[in-house]
Amino acid sequence: MNKIDIRAKMPSLEEMNLIKKFLDDTTLFLGPDPEIMQNHDLMPRTVEENEAVTRVSDSHIVAKIRDRIQAGCDEGYEMVEQMGAAPGAKWGDVITGVYSASGDLAIASAGGVLIFSALVHHPIKFIIKNWMNDPTVGVKEGDGFIHNDSRYGNVHNTDQSMILPIFHKGKLVCWVASTVHEGENGAIEPGGMPSMAESPSDEGLKMSPFKVVENYQIKRDILTFLQNSVREPKLQYEDMKVKLFACLRIKQRIEETLNSDGPEALVATLRLTMENVRAEVKRRVSEWPDMTVRTYIIQDSTLRENCVVKINCKLTKTGDRLIFDFRGSSPEFTNRATNTIVAGLKGMLAQVFLCYVWPDLPRGQAAFAPIEVITDPHSIVNCSYDAPNSQSLMSIFTGFTAGQHAVAKFLYSCPEKFTKVHAPTFNMINTFIWGGVSQHGETLGNLCADLNGMGAGATVDRDGEHALAPIFATMADIGEQELNEEEVPFLQLVSKKMTRDAIAPGKYRGGQGYTMMVATKDSEQWGFMTTAQGAKVPPIQGLFGGYACGCYPLSKVQGVDVYDILLNQPEKFRHSIEEIMNEQPFEGARYTTHHMGMGFEISKRGELFMISQGAGAGYGDVLERDPAGVVRDIEEGLMSPEVAARLYKVVFDPVTLAIDFDATEKARADERKARIERSVPYSEFVKDWNKPKPPAHLQYFGCWGDDVDTLYMGSPDKTRRGDEPKPNYMTHPKDVRIAELEQRLVALGAMGGEKQ
Repeated sequence: MNKIDIRAKMPSLEEMNLIKKFLDDTTLFLGPDPEIMQNHDLMPRTVEENEAVTRVSDSHIVAKIRDRIQAGCDEGYEMVEQMGAAPGAKWGDVITGVYSASGDLAIASAGGVLIFSALVHHPIKFIIKNWMNDPTVGVKEGDGFIHNDSRYGNVHNTDQSMILPIFHKGKLVCWVASTVHEGENGAIEPGGMPSMAESPSDEGLKMSPFKVVENYQIKRDILTFLQNSVREPKLQYEDMKVKLFACLRIKQRIEETLNSDGPEALVATLRLTMENVRAEVKRRVSEWPDMTVRTYIIQDSTLRENCVVKINCKLTKTGDRLIFDFRGSSPEFTNRATNTIVAGLKGMLAQVFLCYVWPDLPRGQAAFAPIEVITDPHSIVNCSYDAPNSQSLMSIFTGFTAGQHAVAKFLYSCPEKFTKVHAPTFNMINTFIWGGVSQHGETLGNLCADLNGMGAGATVDRDGEHALAPIFATMADIGEQELNEEEVPFLQLVSKKMTRDAIAPGKYRGGQGYTMMVATKDSEQWGFMTTAQGAKVPPIQGLFGGYACGCYPLSKVQGVDVYDILLNQPEKFRHSIEEIMNEQPFEGARYTTHHMGMGFEISKRGELFMISQGAGAGYGDVLERDPAGVVRDIEEGLMSPEVAARLYKVVFDPVTLAIDFDATEKARADERKARIERSVPYSEFVKDWNKPKPPAHLQYFGCWGDDVDTLYMGSPDKTRRGDEPKPNYMTHPKDVRIAELEQRLVALGAMGGEKQ
């Protein structure tokens, strides 16, 4: 066939336009938009923003308006916290914010879940791109949009956002939004974070951004559909109203600004706030030393099975560029829920800076906008849209810690600091998720706010605070358990009691966590689940010689009714996990430990489920700790005398706790000599330590050593290239157990044949 024949068969321009129109008019599915989801930078200035900045740039006017909008966001935050129905609303797992007309978050509430600062702009940009000019949807005054699907921009599907456009004289000037960790969302397990999810279809509501409010009224047909899709229809309705009215209050404050200062002043303030923060971040980064820091965090399970999962991080700073490189992290688990999309990872890294590095900056997207992130495709920190991510917290929290650990190395030698150098905060949601039929006959599913009591890491000059705050929120609360018990049929028999010896030692020790013991009381259809890692391998790292925290398994006592014990033999009850599991005071009961990935399990009346919140990391060498601080920890019940003496080499009287300073100095000098005797030259150490591959007995996922191009997928013989994605399926734990039992039967049969 010659060239003339080929051209004769090519469609004409008119035909091409017709084909394009047909495809545009018959789009099958508006899925998550990679162009939107991969970009966390600010949108370019619009013509309107440029004109506004030209006319209004006085710093005093900008500061006045920014403070007014900030106060409005804080007011909306307080409204949600005071009126919300979900535990997450009541205890501060909330955020409100004002977004530019292009969708960038300019100003967020001072308190709340600042991880959303790098996330909720995605669904707004989806609305702008797809619904703004769509004749069947449109965006007009009085509209409101709802959204929860992480693939369109969120952490995980438990979080629901209400988004309102704000118009002035018919022209869109900005957006407002309120986001809450609602919990229950109709997933296969109650409470909204199903560790049993093996596909996105198991994760409950998957709301792409859609219109749910018209004329500032919630559409009853859509509301009914959403209520019909979850276990708690009352919660769904109440918190949709709460988020809507919080947005309306912020809208009221914006309109006051529009009426007093005009739309150009508002638009200029939002734009300049973002641009100034972005420029300041680049300036501050430029003062850091040019270098590279490598670190990693190990996850010890997928919440379904124990394995070793690597979160690999290399942080490089050159000039005013700061690059987080997570290549080499584990491949995604295509049928496990512990993955995250990359936007979730970026949100947590933004939290590192907004809370622990530059807390003085205005809360917004711009604080992370100029910072770069690199990942492997289809990895656990940048999973495909086909992989579940309802437990994305497992990956974004360990990614956060890797970032926090690396950043501290830069801050140590940085001449200008805005916070003290900080060892990693504890990073797991050690809490109980619960569900079932309550004592009032209602079907419920949510979680305890004990996750908000994560122990703080030690700093350069002091111990970490106990059970201070979650890494994902500021000024969050751990709630009042007694109030919760009015709604749920279980009691926390031990609550907020510091867990002895659950420590992270160092010159300055990390803040400790507390014990939680729960037991169902007034329902026969109630259960618990736990969704955390760190029962076998600590999920954090210490800093500059400090240690990580200990490991925290779930402990269970079954075959007992502790309420009968408390009524008839109260002297048998113990108030610590340590005493109950070691002394086993209840005759005939079963005492077991379990990793922290327990799926939903129905509990009987009086059975004990016991966990501990975790400790933050230690800072500095344990042999440099003030002996008086060691004894103080013993006196406060934070450490046992035996552990204190072994770790810190402090000599004291076992009765009076009086310190023998001379003996302590000698014990520490002896330990330093012993360290030298135990040591070997680095070149000799690496010969024995470094192995060419992971050990065959270990289910290992991620790169091995510095070779980030090769990712191991559970065994030394199963790998993939980092830049060549492929699925990574795990065998169902029941099938693994069946295979083990079948092998035992075969072995027993062989033995029986030999005896015959």
